[in-house]
Amino acid sequence: MVNFMYNKKMKLLLLSLLFVFTIDAKMLEYQLVPKHYNTNEFMHIKILDAKYLKFKDNKGKVVSELSGLAYCTDGLYAVSDNGYLYNFTIDIKDNTIEKLKLKNSFVLRDENGVVLHGALRDAEGLSMYYDQLLISFERKERIAVYSKNGIALKNIKLNKHLRDDDNFQGKNKGLESVAYNRKYGIITAPEDRLKTTKKKYHTLFARNEHWMFKAKGSITSIDFLDDDTAIVLMRKYQFLGERFTSLVRVHLDRCDKKRVCQSEVLAKFESSKGWNIDNFEGLCKVDTNKFLMISDDNDSLFQKTLLVLFEVMN
Repeated sequence: MVNFMYNKKMKLLLLSLLFVFTIDAKMLEYQLVPKHYNTNEFMHIKILDAKYLKFKDNKGKVVSELSGLAYCTDGLYAVSDNGYLYNFTIDIKDNTIEKLKLKNSFVLRDENGVVLHGALRDAEGLSMYYDQLLISFERKERIAVYSKNGIALKNIKLNKHLRDDDNFQGKNKGLESVAYNRKYGIITAPEDRLKTTKKKYHTLFARNEHWMFKAKGSITSIDFLDDDTAIVLMRKYQFLGERFTSLVRVHLDRCDKKRVCQSEVLAKFESSKGWNIDNFEGLCKVDTNKFLMISDDNDSLFQKTLLVLFEVMN
């Protein structure tokens, strides 16, 4: 039995290593801030850098639909809607994204090494979890612990309100986000409010707790500014309609008896006001008060993969 398990693990490791390579991402300077602005400071944040990414993997496949980010000593990790996990080395100097190299690419697999297909592969949220990764999935709503080479290790038990598919607003309105904090544990949120939630509130869920806050838009990512403060990335993205991206600070330790927490909008970028935004879905902290966010181009010729470095100013 021991030999069988050893051989099985070695086989999965060899499968994952087939996709190891290093490729420089083509990065182009990008004008995110409206041209008529004479500063990169806006509301409570400062835009430090913005890049338009274009690159392919070692098989010539365009890297696209990046929807979740996580950062650690190994570099930058990203997941895509089409079931891939990417590992980048990233060089940030003097508040500028100097280099980005695609080091490893792994197709996501289940605990038995079987490649995820269809709705099962719709990875959206990503977070570090000790020396492993947490991935949230949108359509087959779940959160799982993954190895850094894309193999599922175990599923995480969800809050009871997230276990019923009928509570979600639709099949494509599942768990876009996940974050981990040693004080509060694993936090997630549905993209849109659950049917059982009051319309003016969004809700963040841990296994046995929840926190509500007022905000407009859909939740696409979560990370922590500090032990008690979550930063929530939100957006509304209509191809021929309203588009905005907002960053909301939520104080998990400042909630009333009804679990409604103090929150404030750090920034709201609106295309109607000259912001050159795209479909921002991924967020991760890279340094004190500094974050990266990335846009999901939906594998569309009319959209872009944008990587933005910004700082929360207070």
